[in-house]
Amino acid sequence: MAQGKKPLVVVTRRLPNSVEMRMRELFDTHLNADDTPMTQAQLVEAVKAADVLVPTVTDHIDRTVLSQSGERLRLIANFGNGVDNIDVASAVQRGITVTNTPGVLTEDTADMTLALILAVPRRLAEGSRVLIDDVDWGGWSPTWMLGHRIWGKRLGIVGMGRIGQAVARRAQAFGLKIHYHNRRRTAPRIEEELQATYWESLDQMLMRMDIISVNCPHTPATYHLLSARRLKLIRPEAYVVNTARGEVIDENALARLIEAEEIAGAGLDVFEHEPAVNPKLVKLAKTGRVVLLPHLGSATLEGRIDMGEKVIINIKTFLDGHRPPDRVLPSML
Repeated sequence: MAQGKKPLVVVTRRLPNSVEMRMRELFDTHLNADDTPMTQAQLVEAVKAADVLVPTVTDHIDRTVLSQSGERLRLIANFGNGVDNIDVASAVQRGITVTNTPGVLTEDTADMTLALILAVPRRLAEGSRVLIDDVDWGGWSPTWMLGHRIWGKRLGIVGMGRIGQAVARRAQAFGLKIHYHNRRRTAPRIEEELQATYWESLDQMLMRMDIISVNCPHTPATYHLLSARRLKLIRPEAYVVNTARGEVIDENALARLIEAEEIAGAGLDVFEHEPAVNPKLVKLAKTGRVVLLPHLGSATLEGRIDMGEKVIINIKTFLDGHRPPDRVLPSML
C-alpha cells in the first residue's frame, strides 16, 4: 500500500448504514450495494485486490480462495463471532491476520435461545397459525392446544461460554434447573452464581435433560457433536434448541427421531446447509413439532452496529501496527 493512500477494504455484504459510512470515511471501501452473496470467483478477485477483507458467515474463505490472495491482503476482519467460514490455519500460514467480533451478540443470541425454549414446549408458533391461517378457532377449551410447563425442568446447555452463561441466567428466572457440558469446567464462582451442575460426560447429561440448548461454536471437534448415536440418548419427552451452528447437530437423525416421537420436538435458528433448510424439518414444522427461524439469533440493529464497530476497531488497530483486540489463532479453535 502506497504511503498516504487509504487501504482498500472490501466488504462482502450490506452492513448498517452508520457502519458503512464510517468505513468510507476511514478507508477506500468497496461495498456490496445489492447485498447479493459473492460467488467464489468474486471472493477470489476480492482477496487478490484488497488490503483488508470483511466477510460474513455466508462467505466461505477456504484454502482454495486464500491460495489466490494477493500480496496486499494482510487482514480478514470477519463480521461475525464464529470463524468457521474461514480457514484460519491457511490464512495464518500466508501471513494473514484473522479477527472476529466476540461478545457483542451474547445477549441477543441468548434472548432468541430462551424464546425458542418457550416457543416449542408451549406450542407458540402452532397456536399463532390457528389465528392467521383461516382455521376455525372455537374458543378456549380446557384440553385444547396443551403444551408443557418449563418451570422446574432440567436445561442441559452444550457449551458454557458467554452465550451459554447468558442463557443460564435467563433460564434461572423461569425456574429451570441448569446443567451444562463444556470442554473445560467453568470457574466455581460461575457455577455457584448459576447454580449449575457440570457434566463431564455429554452422553450422561443428554440422557437426563428435559431441554437441550446447543450454544457451542462449530469447529472440527464439534461437527455433529449431537450425532445420531447421541440424539438417541435424549428422552422422548425432551426438546432440542439450537441457536449456535447447524453443523453441530446431525439434522437428518434429529428429524427421524422427532418423526418417530423419540424426541418431543425442536427449535432451530440455524441449519446444517444454510440457506437450504432440510425438507424433513420443514414438514415437521408444518405439524407444529418443530419451530424454525431463519438465523435470527443475532439479528438486532444494535447488535449489527456493535459488530461493525468492532470490525472497524480491529482494522484501525491492525493498520496502526498494533495487534487487533479480537485476533483469532488456530490454537483458539
